[in-house]
Amino acid sequence: MHVILWRFRARPGREAEFEAAYGLDGTWDCFFRSGEGYLGTELLRGTDGTYLTMDRWVSTDAYQAFRDAHAARYAELDGRCEALTVEETSLGAVEA
Repeated sequence: MHVILWRFRARPGREAEFEAAYGLDGTWDCFFRSGEGYLGTELLRGTDGTYLTMDRWVSTDAYQAFRDAHAARYAELDGRCEALTVEETSLGAVEA
């Protein structure tokens, strides 16, 4: 399994919007569901106000094929959701 990890700090006052976009049945989860090999996303909220997301795919190849096929839509969603955060940090990917 290929897991992509991100750390975010939501823009103050927009936490509910952030959770709606990045959580279960949110904007990103619904978008990724159209991809073959997508296993789900988990959103975790830290006690310090940060969030972690874990996007799970069956393989690196499945994730990359989705990114390649949907690059324009991915960029559009990323740009739209940028207003919801003050910090976004890629923590990389791991194989589980």
